[in-house]
Amino acid sequence: MTGNREELIAGIAREVIARLQGAPAAAAPAAGAAVGDGVFATVDEAVSAAAEAQPRVAEMTLEARGRIIAIVRRLCADNAREWAQKELDESGLGRLDHKIEKLKNVQYVLGVEAMRSELRSDRSGLCIIEHAPWGVIGMILPATHSVPTMASNMINVVAAGNTAVFSPHPAASKIACHALKVFNREIARDLGVANVFTTVSAPSIRSAEEVFRHPRIALLCVTGGPAVVRAAAKSGKRVIAAGPGNPPVVVDETADLDNAARSIVLGASFDNNLLCIAEKEVFVVAQVFDAFIAAMKRAGAFELNLAAIERLTAAAFTFDGEGKGCAHAHLKKELIGKDVALLAAAAGVQVPPATPLLFGQTAEDHAFVQEEQMMPFVPIVRVPDVDAGIAAALKAEHGYRHTALMHSRNIQNVTKMARAMNTTLFVHNAACVAALGADNPSYMSYSIATPTGEGVTTPLTFTRERQIALGGGALRII
Repeated sequence: MTGNREELIAGIAREVIARLQGAPAAAAPAAGAAVGDGVFATVDEAVSAAAEAQPRVAEMTLEARGRIIAIVRRLCADNAREWAQKELDESGLGRLDHKIEKLKNVQYVLGVEAMRSELRSDRSGLCIIEHAPWGVIGMILPATHSVPTMASNMINVVAAGNTAVFSPHPAASKIACHALKVFNREIARDLGVANVFTTVSAPSIRSAEEVFRHPRIALLCVTGGPAVVRAAAKSGKRVIAAGPGNPPVVVDETADLDNAARSIVLGASFDNNLLCIAEKEVFVVAQVFDAFIAAMKRAGAFELNLAAIERLTAAAFTFDGEGKGCAHAHLKKELIGKDVALLAAAAGVQVPPATPLLFGQTAEDHAFVQEEQMMPFVPIVRVPDVDAGIAAALKAEHGYRHTALMHSRNIQNVTKMARAMNTTLFVHNAACVAALGADNPSYMSYSIATPTGEGVTTPLTFTRERQIALGGGALRII
């Protein structure tokens, strides 16, 4: 037994050192037959198929996993227009040009290049810290960007050696199932492994709950609103939760106002403000308020007067209790993700063709300020000074710790706001999309885990840390 143990330890050490030196590992075993291209009638069938595929994925070299990732990236780019149109037709949310861009941006999601091992050694032995897969991961997708989120998560989980069972939002499930089939067919053809990613043919709230409870699901990743995050948290499993946001912007008296306006118009209008990182409300110090309004108009945004804002508010929200304060506001679904022209009609105004964004002055407690409205209208609030602006931003962000933005040339003000907000993403003098790699070295993901603290997800988010200790005797054998 002692000899076998020493041989085992020596073998492990040789394999680890070979990996560190770049030697290839053993090839993956032969494949089984594909079943339904990853789409199944029941959650149990979907989970069982993914569980069967997972050990084969875990045994793959990083090069082989990288081939799966290359397939996902390529198919998103090649099918961007078709899939974007299908998702827009099914969900009715967002803009075609921006949905195409979101699929093309999947190429920037981190894959196997993010995987790493750590090594510590001295005379007493060797310690290798590896990042091991969880197994089968249950993943909930939003209606706002169903296929981009699915593809982004596919890249992350498979890089780490996992497989995944997806539960798309019913409002965008047809395109998700279609894309998943295409991914699986190409992966099976190229690498001989079926059902690396699975789902059910008719996703629903009930099927999502089954995914939450299934004993063979090792980990959950939920991208959606507060209700689905709370439901996943009750499962008893570890949850990576990409929850809601209401990103505020503060513009102080030192800001480059034209850059600030261009950035806000770009970010807040992207896909009709569906991004969770998008600028939702802007607090501008009084000293430059009027000049900022003029800069917004130069940037192409259209200003609504108070009467038009009231009409838009009535179309966008219902109110219970007394008055129209934000405490009584409930967002309607009819205008979420809709084009500017439809919002303008609801506000009783006409806007020039191709207007990217509506904006208008409101009070700090207005429903459009305090609620994550997800439509191309941005409320602008006048504040006496930068400290008042930061305080108002902190209130509007509601402790989600998601995203906050500031336009300022005063580094002390920027530092003050960044520390006060303590958000996962903080953007300075740029549009919100800079937080996810647009003209910036930050990295892309469509799941930003704010409630549970993992931040912008990467392959390492979906790993377990494993420590391998080798005694000095093992090193002497080598």
